[in-house]
Formats: sequence, structure tokens, C-alpha cells
Amino acid sequence: MLSTLPILETGSLPAGTEGVPPSHAKPGILDVPAETLRAWLTERGQPPMRVNQICKQILANRATAFEDMSDLPKGLRADLAGAFRVFSMSVERHFAASDDTHKFVLRLADGRMIEAVLIQDDGRATACISTQVGCGMGCVFCASGLNGVVRNLTAGEMVEQLVLLRNLTDANSTNPERAPRLTHIVVMGMGEPLANLDNLLDALAVAGDKNGLGIGARHVTISTVGLPAKIRKLAESGKQYHLAVSLHAPNDELRTRIVPTNDKVGMDAILAAADEFYEKTGRQVTYEYVVLGGLNDQAPHARQLAGLLRGRQAHVNLIPWNAVEGLAFKRPADADLQYLIDTLRRGGISVKVRKRKGAEIDAACGQLRRQAEAALGAERVGERPQ
Repeated sequence: MLSTLPILETGSLPAGTEGVPPSHAKPGILDVPAETLRAWLTERGQPPMRVNQICKQILANRATAFEDMSDLPKGLRADLAGAFRVFSMSVERHFAASDDTHKFVLRLADGRMIEAVLIQDDGRATACISTQVGCGMGCVFCASGLNGVVRNLTAGEMVEQLVLLRNLTDANSTNPERAPRLTHIVVMGMGEPLANLDNLLDALAVAGDKNGLGIGARHVTISTVGLPAKIRKLAESGKQYHLAVSLHAPNDELRTRIVPTNDKVGMDAILAAADEFYEKTGRQVTYEYVVLGGLNDQAPHARQLAGLLRGRQAHVNLIPWNAVEGLAFKRPADADLQYLIDTLRRGGISVKVRKRKGAEIDAACGQLRRQAEAALGAERVGERPQ
């Protein structure tokens, strides 16, 4: 029953957002608690089953307006449009690459902006979604956190990202290179996912429900900079989600320079929590490693990383640095990257270099949002009377 989906049973704003004024009075319907929506329908003489019909129209039938929901009475459709919005967010920018990668800059109801990406390849369609406006982890190479974290996203805002990206897929596609539906989710957009874990789990429950988006837990990857208590809580959720830990360094001294929050946690605690995640779930842990030329890609780093992960059920995902305006890092030399790969493989560690998609529209996570905000600011300045 769609009325039992967590996204419809919660819908409360996360801590820190209560005072944020909305840009409009009408809420997005995916963030309206089911109980509230049922009461609203009852006042209009409508049966509770309408909740299921509304959700099915959005999640399964790709409806983008209440008027499109043909299985609802016409009067009810008008009432819904007067009280709610199908989507609380709007597309501020849409970038499309020749390889069918799409990037959205999305404007939220409070005027803030986030990013979301759809990657289509080899019959898969993968949504990369954000969990926060900004990020508080402070990774020195990341555009998402340059201005810190503003707030958590609600579960409904995360589901909306998935639905908007899913709606870009071609439900009638016969092209074997393109998936006709959304097949995978990676929670690697703006923000630290485990810092907003409860809302994320609610959103993923909708994504995984057969009456929702029907995406199995084994097709979901959740990234984290490394919050040990939250990693354990994720493991205890009983879901078979895949965990990706953003490591980025082979020792504490260097990692604290790259990921400042490491100073309060330490790699031993993160690795211990990741080991427990594997023991509890049986799911191999991926270690993300952004390769910064001359900083974390030299021979000693390669050997330390191989020693650190040797004997663990681990996979390393190497991500050569992509330039971010205002940051002085550089891409690794080909020889250094290859030495890193060869050293890990000699140590018996699975390793892969992340394939670059959407190259002509590429920008590091958070950069497109910053560009859009800067452009908007310039437009507003231009509108001021002289």
C-alpha cells in the first residue's frame, strides 16, 4: 500500500529549517504526511484510497501535474492544484551531454539550490542525488562544501530528485545501451548522506518499494566521508545498501589535511566501522580515493594504501581530480596513477579508475550550483535601479 510508504508518513522538516521562509505557500505533496493528506481528502468527501492513486501517478505513471491524473475526479484535481504542488522544486539549469548524461541544478522551495545527475550507460540508468544543501565536512577539494552546510534535505526532496531524473529516461526505449527506467541510485551528490541518515532511509524506502520506484537495495550505493556511529546504524537498518567510504589518503596526517573532520574521528575508527558493516551485511565496502597530483599519489602513498587495505574485502575507486575554479589542485600524472593502480593490484586489492561521463558538461559536484547562484546574483544586481 502506497499509504504506508515512509515518505508519506513523515514529511516533517529537518532541524534547522523551521525558520526558512518558503518561496510559495503550497507544499510539495511528497512531503505531506499521509495522515494529513487523508484528512484533507476526507474533508472533501474523498476516500483514503486517493492517497495511493496520487502517489502512483507521480511515482509510477510519471505525472507532472495534477491535471494529468486522469483516474481522479476533475474537481479533486483542481482542488489538489490549489493546495499543493506535484514538485516543490524546479529545474534551474539542465545540462545534457552527447553520451546522454544529464545534470540538473534544482531550485528548492526556499530558494536554495542543489544538484542531481542522471548517468545512462550499458543499459543502466543511475541517479546521483544530493542529501543536503551544501556540506559541512570541509573536504578541501570539493566545491559542495565551499560555503558550508545550510540544511538537510527532506525525504520528499530526495524522492523528487529521483522522480525528476527518472522522468528523463525513455520508458519506450528499445536501445540496448539505454535503460527504459531508473535502475540504480548513488547517494554521492551534495552533502554528507549519513549526516541526514533518517530522511535518506525514508526516501530510499520509497525508491525500493514495488509501488514506488522499484529499485532494489543492492542497486543503491551510499557514500560517506566516514561517520562511524552512522555507518553502524546503516548496517543495522537491515538493508543491503552498498557503502562507499571517501578515504582520499592512506594515513591520518594526510587525510586530516584533505578531510578536516578526520581530526575528530581518525581512520582506525572509520575502518573498524566499515569492517563491521561488511561483517553484518556481507556487502563489500568501496573506498573512494580522489587522486590529487603530487599530494596523495606518490609511491609511498601507494604502498601505504595497499598495506592499509590488504586483507579487507575492499574495492578501491580511484577518481582523478577534476578542476574546480578557485582550487589549486592538479590532476595526477599518468605514470603516478598507473603506479598507484599496479601497487594496489599487486597487494590483491580490487581497483578501478572511475569512468568519466558527461565530459563536455562536467563540473565537480557543487560547482554547477555555485555557477547558477553566481549568475542569479549577477542578474539581481543588474535589476537594481542605478
